[in-house]
Amino acid sequence: MQKYMVIETFRPGCFDAVYDRFKQQGRLLPDGLKYLDSWVTADKSACYQLMQTDNPALFGDWIKAWDDLVDFEFTPLA
Repeated sequence: MQKYMVIETFRPGCFDAVYDRFKQQGRLLPDGLKYLDSWVTADKSACYQLMQTDNPALFGDWIKAWDDLVDFEFTPLA
């Protein structure tokens, strides 16, 4: 499986809303997209997530659940 570094940049004022949704609904990952670990920046402006999948198209389904609060960048890892 391919690993990806996902950088989530929280839209201004949305940090609490992101974590409220997460607490209520979880990560909202489609089957086949696996969360491995994450780190939030000290200023709470971004989250770095390590994820894994054989089907990068699944990121599109996941983004739909969060794109009202977060902007995303994806980088495949060696």
